[in-house]
Amino acid sequence: MKIASFNINGVKARADALGAWLDATQPDVAVLQEIKSTDETFPRALIEDRGYNLETHGQKGFNGVAILSKLPLEDVTRGLPGDDDDIQARWIEATVVDRRAVRICGMYLPNGNPVELDAGGQPVTGGKYAYKLAWMERLHARARDLLMLEEPCVLLGDYNIIPQPEDAARPEVWREDALFRPESRAAFRRLLNLGFTEAFRTRTPGPGHYTFWDYQAGAYQKNHGIRIDHILLSPQGADLMRDCQIDADVRAGDKPSDHVPIWVELDA
Repeated sequence: MKIASFNINGVKARADALGAWLDATQPDVAVLQEIKSTDETFPRALIEDRGYNLETHGQKGFNGVAILSKLPLEDVTRGLPGDDDDIQARWIEATVVDRRAVRICGMYLPNGNPVELDAGGQPVTGGKYAYKLAWMERLHARARDLLMLEEPCVLLGDYNIIPQPEDAARPEVWREDALFRPESRAAFRRLLNLGFTEAFRTRTPGPGHYTFWDYQAGAYQKNHGIRIDHILLSPQGADLMRDCQIDADVRAGDKPSDHVPIWVELDA
């Protein structure tokens, strides 16, 4: 079972790029982020005409996540538990069943910029960085609950976290950014410490592997990228892993997203 993540940066603006990638790589399951579309206006034919089932959790103009699958999608839920007042469309879950059942959790984690701190160095209540860290606390709680199911589970998407200096071409540029601040990275490590496996790093060590290049200043041509799209596997999922790769060449296509897909293959 090939399971992929792709921050598409506007499903309507990137329809050709998304269609070309699906045709070329044929993932069994994919989660999309930043669809920037409501459920009602999502271009469903783009997905369904290619033989995929589709579930969306949309929002007009920004955010929005989706799951598409060649297998039936069961027990679909939308929204990250823990805050009934949070209306941002950033989380979607479903179970897919082939030879094994696999729980798929697609996310678009908050960016968190600008970083607003009080005089004591703490995130300002109500600010975007405080929202990011609070969202990650809710993610930690949900991830802990998912582990208790003792089944293959995949948490994947745009985490907006640069885990280590080697995950940025120029880490010094990101030092005070919400993606690289120590609080953000510590929250990511707490997820791993629950017992999740960071799929890509089990297969590919070292620097130079990125999933995002800004549109500005020739970042892609200079390879000034960062690795912020990740796949985390429960222990039962990690036992099934065959491979995990980044489709970096997608960034060189026509009208590309600023992100590229990352995928994992499971024996499931």
